Amino acid sequence: MAKTQTFADKAKGKSKATKITVKFVKTIKTESGSYKFNERFVKLDDASQVTTLK
Repeated sequence: MAKTQTFADKAKGKSKATKITVKFVKTIKTESGSYKFNERFVKLDDASQVTTLK
């Protein structure tokens, strides 16, 4: 039997995400005076929202 669904049919059904993923790095100064870096990925609607992250 032949396949009823092609690759084009599968790709057509998926929608693209409108959000962008940004790597957010936060520095924290420890009690001993050294620095730690906390990294996480954040999804944003627009690149202009990067300045609002804390």
